[in-house]
Amino acid sequence: MSTEFWTPLKLSVQIACIAGIIVMIVGILLGKWMAKKQFRGKLFFETVLLLPLVLPPTVVGFLLIIIFGKNSFAGEAIVWLFNAPVMFTWWAAVIASVVVAFPLMYQSTKTGFEGVDEDIENAARVDGAKEWQVFFFISIPLASKAIISGGILSFTRALGEFGATLMFAGNIPGKTQTAPLAIYMAIDSGNMSLAWALVISMIIISFLMLLCVHLIRA
Repeated sequence: MSTEFWTPLKLSVQIACIAGIIVMIVGILLGKWMAKKQFRGKLFFETVLLLPLVLPPTVVGFLLIIIFGKNSFAGEAIVWLFNAPVMFTWWAAVIASVVVAFPLMYQSTKTGFEGVDEDIENAARVDGAKEWQVFFFISIPLASKAIISGGILSFTRALGEFGATLMFAGNIPGKTQTAPLAIYMAIDSGNMSLAWALVISMIIISFLMLLCVHLIRA
């Protein structure tokens, strides 16, 4: 019971943390760029970025298999670099979590950067600040609430990822079996005590994460 409970829960947290870091870095950079940039096709590009938010998880998983499968260009490149496919690995679970969690981070950071007063940024430039200094010392601090909120929501979304992970990473105990997958297997096998333990743990973690978001935005 102890191993069956802690292993998938620990794995979920590890995957969510790595996915959260990746999502935060990419989300901040892309959110900043999209907040101020105007170009033809922006609406289409932004719609593509937000698509995983509304697509069924099985569709996301299917697309990941097509993109990273061993017969695809990306899949062949990964096999050539690492001498092993990415499917049904720990990193496949991370990729699935990144894809489904990214829209939340992107939307939050973009909104945060759109709310930054450009006059403050321009004043820093007039005073001699370089673009990277304006970005790190002006833009990010002013949009910090949105960035932190987006990071927490993305972590929570990655923590609860199920469908895309099941299709792309599989359900391998101790390797890719996250807490949501373990709950499904526990119910399927009639182990309700394990299912309840994992469900309560996920509810507590998710509740605390959402509470943090509300406190930050207050």
